[in-house]
This record gives sequence, C-alpha cells and structure tokens, in this order.
Amino acid sequence: MPMPVDKVSLPVTPPIRILVVDDSAVIRGLITRWLGESGGFEVVGSAGNGRVAVESVERLKPDIVLLDLEMPEMDGLTALPLLLKVQPSAKIIVISTLTQRNAEISLKCLSLGAVDYLPKPESSRVAGALADFQHDLVQKLRALGATKTRHVKPPAAPPASQSAPLKMPPVRPKCLVIGASTGGPRAIERVLSDLGDAAASLPILIVQHMPPMFTAVFAEHLQSLLSLPAREGRDGDALSPGTILVAPGGRHMGLAVINGKPVIRLDDGAPENFCRPAVDVLFRDAAAVFGASALAIILTGMGSDGTHGARALAQSGSTILAQDEMTSIVWGMPGSVSRAGLARETLPLEALGPLVKSIIKKPV
Repeated sequence: MPMPVDKVSLPVTPPIRILVVDDSAVIRGLITRWLGESGGFEVVGSAGNGRVAVESVERLKPDIVLLDLEMPEMDGLTALPLLLKVQPSAKIIVISTLTQRNAEISLKCLSLGAVDYLPKPESSRVAGALADFQHDLVQKLRALGATKTRHVKPPAAPPASQSAPLKMPPVRPKCLVIGASTGGPRAIERVLSDLGDAAASLPILIVQHMPPMFTAVFAEHLQSLLSLPAREGRDGDALSPGTILVAPGGRHMGLAVINGKPVIRLDDGAPENFCRPAVDVLFRDAAAVFGASALAIILTGMGSDGTHGARALAQSGSTILAQDEMTSIVWGMPGSVSRAGLARETLPLEALGPLVKSIIKKPV
C-alpha cells in the first residue's frame, strides 16, 4: 500500500494592486483587460479624473497608480502630490501622449515623486504600437511590483562604508559614463548635484532609457539644475570637460576616435537588451576608447542593460560603481552588475556622488 503523500502548501504571492486613472473609458477598459489576461495583477479600481483618484486611493490602497496627465476637473500633475499624501507607499507611473509639453510635465512629476513614465501610443502611429505599449506597461508593472516599497529619508551625510576603503584608480578619470532606467532621472540629478565643481573636470555621458523628446527635455532640465552645458549628443560631437551629453531617445550613443580624439557616435542599430539607446553600447565603447581612465556608474533600472558593457570596462581596468538595492526604485541593472562582481563598490545613492567627487579630485 503506497504511503500517503503530505500536501505541501506553497506560499501564494498576492496580486499587484493597480488603480487606473484616465479620462478615456476606452484606455481604462483596455488596461484592465490586459492586466487581467497577464495574471498577477488586480485592478482594484479606476477613475476618470484626479479628484476621483485621490478619493479612490485612500479607500483602495493600491500598490501602483497609473496616472494620466490630461484630465478634466483635476489633471495628473495636480493630483500627484495629493495621491502621495494620502498613500505614501503607492508607486505612481505617469502615462501621457508623446508631446514636448507632456515630456516636460512628466519630468516634473518625477521630481514630485512619480517613479516612472510611459508614453501612450498615438492613433496615427504604425500598427503594433498598441502591442508595444501593452508589453512595456506589463513589464514596468511587474518590475515595480516585485520591489519592496522604500520611503526611507536619506541620511544627511553618506554613511561610513562597511567595506575596505576604495583603492583609487591608477589614472585620473577622463570621462564619466552613467547608465540608468526606471527611477534614473532623480538618481542622476542627485549624483551630479553632489559632484559640485568636480562635474566641470571631465565630460559626462549619460544613457537614460527614455523615448524621443523626453531626452532633450531631460538634458535641458540638467542644464538648468546644474548650470553646466547639457544637451542630447550629436554624431561627431567632440567631448568637452564640464559638458553633459545625453543619448537621444531611439538612438544608440557610443564613442569613436577620429584624428586621435574621442567623439560621439550615434547609430540606429538593433536594440540591445530590448533597449535603444542601450547602456551596453556606451560602456563598451568607453572601455575601448578610454580604458582605465573611464569612470562608470550604473543606477536604478529594470533589466540587465549595462552588464556586458561593464564587463568590458572592468577588463580594461575602469572603475565601476553601482547603486545599492535599498535606494534603487528597481535593482535590476545595478543588481546585475553587482552580482556579476563587476562593481568596485555598491553604495547608497547619497554616497555615490561624494565618492565620485573624491575620485575625480584626488591626486594620482
């Protein structure tokens, strides 16, 4: 007679609770259907304007709010701080049509506490845009839903490192390269602000996963914030100390050497890690062009973009720093680099800028 087999109760992961806020009933219906079909999500409610959304958040306690910008009665920008006041743990993704004005408002929302943004497909766009929007939305929601909610006030000063002091690079850095995705704009702002006058000592190249138009607005925002020249990189641009070049949305930004000098190289090659621009492209080229004199930072973001490029940087002797899990919105990209053993240090966001400043300014 066979022995009875004990039934093992596996833990059940609760679904990610979503509130959909959009003045279009069609969009609300589409998103609700997509998430129902995807599994792992529960749309706990919907709202047609910001006022109703604020009332709903307090009652429904969603994990994530999908927030449209353009709505009657109360728009998304007005509703955002009210939503976070009522439900501080909620993660808010801004969704808007792709215009310069909405790009500017979306970046403003990020500064106010939204964690990510997603452009809506336009009806005039090519077939497949709706499917791409659905795919990107589900991926972002899964990545954000898998992370622990963090609302820890950063310390006034960077905490003392628990590891041995960082051994300074053997050569002075000649270029700073930064890669980021989800949560990246605020993280990049923090790191560069903490550099102070050291930011003027070397060229700064950034790949932030963003759609076209957003990257130009982001560069303008950095210029205003830091009082340093900042713009989208252009093919053939020479690198200048104190100038910030942001990879344009939809194009890879790498480096080449022409007449003995490093210049920006843009191309429309296939996406890498489903990304264009890809951090891997910039990091890989920085390793080839600058070798050990490249200094790299990998910040918050979903996926693993940047890991292959970080491997090339490490092999060339470059110093790579990664943001830690606790201060990352999504510890995908920095986590991948850190777990691969490629990061010289994995540190809280507030510690990265001061460390980079000391690396740049320390005599070698």
